[in-house]
Amino acid sequence: MTDTPAKATFASLNLPAYLQKALDDVGYEVPSDIQTKTIPPLLEGCDVIGQAQTGTGKTAAFALPILAKIDCRKKQTQCLVLAPTRELAIQVAEAFQSYARHLPGFQVAPIYGGTDYRTQLKQLERGAQVIVGTPGRVMDHMRKGSLKLDNLAHLVLDEADEMLRMGFIDDVEWVMSQLPEKRQIALFSATMPTAIRRIASDYLQDPQHITVTQKTVTATSIRQRVWMISGASKLDGLTRILEVEDFDGLIIFARTKIATTELADKLQARGFAAAALNGDMAQSAREQVISQLKKGRLDIVVATDVAARGLDVDRITHVVNYDIPQDPEAYVHRIGRTGRAGRKGEAILFAANREQRLLRMIERTTGQPIELMRLPTASDVADAKAEKIRDQIAIGLKRKGLDTAKEFVFHLADQLEVSASDIAAVLAMELGYAQKRAQPEVLDSDSREPYSDRRGDRPERSQKRKPAGNKPKGKAKPKKRDNAKAPAKPRRSPKAAEQDGARKPRKRKANSSSF
Repeated sequence: MTDTPAKATFASLNLPAYLQKALDDVGYEVPSDIQTKTIPPLLEGCDVIGQAQTGTGKTAAFALPILAKIDCRKKQTQCLVLAPTRELAIQVAEAFQSYARHLPGFQVAPIYGGTDYRTQLKQLERGAQVIVGTPGRVMDHMRKGSLKLDNLAHLVLDEADEMLRMGFIDDVEWVMSQLPEKRQIALFSATMPTAIRRIASDYLQDPQHITVTQKTVTATSIRQRVWMISGASKLDGLTRILEVEDFDGLIIFARTKIATTELADKLQARGFAAAALNGDMAQSAREQVISQLKKGRLDIVVATDVAARGLDVDRITHVVNYDIPQDPEAYVHRIGRTGRAGRKGEAILFAANREQRLLRMIERTTGQPIELMRLPTASDVADAKAEKIRDQIAIGLKRKGLDTAKEFVFHLADQLEVSASDIAAVLAMELGYAQKRAQPEVLDSDSREPYSDRRGDRPERSQKRKPAGNKPKGKAKPKKRDNAKAPAKPRRSPKAAEQDGARKPRKRKANSSSF
């Protein structure tokens, strides 16, 4: 009988005391699998290939050993992290800053497109030991000479397969070709396509391959459900689900940028605190949406896949796939926004009957069956509202100043000559219970979704509509019946008109000249 190996702790990974203290501050107790396997070789200076899914703790897996080797007495850039999106770059930079809270003199600078160059130039002029950026903007600064990497010791490629999918791989290779020969490289990727394996072969030296094996790709803490639409209105069905589900923060994934805006507007019109998040928005607007979601000023964000990459907000309890993703890996990334760090999460997928094949592919990829979801009825919605009101009242009963509020209610009842229960009933209606705002008929197949949802991505405006059929070429001129003016009616005498009015009108022929 073999002894079960003791579980690793952060103390056993030989991290400096200032990092241990920072980990205690943020509440990290036990390292994840990828952290346990990656931190020691990176501390030893080895190149590493880490194959792990999102949400496994890989940011700490490379940030902690790099911070352990950073020399804060030097202002030159010693580490460069390349990330596929602005949101992920910001998240990684914030993680570095959090872990280095007890490291005096440490500076990290995120650089990415969509923001003013001058702000980033000031950051680079002040000096930052760690730069986290998107490939295109990093390349721009390197070419302009504003980012010098002569003293670079560490390079991290975060979510390399995503950078490949988004078409950034040429920029990544250009950046790598400009770096000093003596540097440590850590490459992280959920999958290992041919192009990523080639880069690893060309640029990494004797790398240690680390694969985090999981029984399921998706965290078991995430409950997965699917609503089969079968001709119903998606928007009205979504409304009922949102009114019944007990969520804190929620992300809805839509397929196109315009669909995110249309859906967010419709949800706002129905009383939900919702906003869109897509690549067409200014960077400042995107950051404001994320900030409002974190602070609880927004409850729902409607996003595209790219815009939500790197979005890590603790209060996200639900993820709704309004449009089923064509790639099962995208589904895994989407629902990975919830159920993190052992917390419970809910993932709801909308699927039509014709999308059964995609549904089966997703189940095979996640290794978990997706539970069939019944659409809430109008009665379910009413019960959910009543429960929310009851919870609000229970909380309110514990507040101070209840006696003053009672006096106000009784005084108001005397003024209006009604009972206190009548006032309570009106307040319940104002809170949303027993309102006459009828629940939508979700089984109305004529209910239409936003136009962009029904036909996917719109064609470019320059694309002209093709004719419905092949018209024969010849000298025949097009008919002008529709455009030609009808012959003018002759003016009739008043006497003739009076006689016509006395007669019963005759039914016109279909080929009448007045038509």
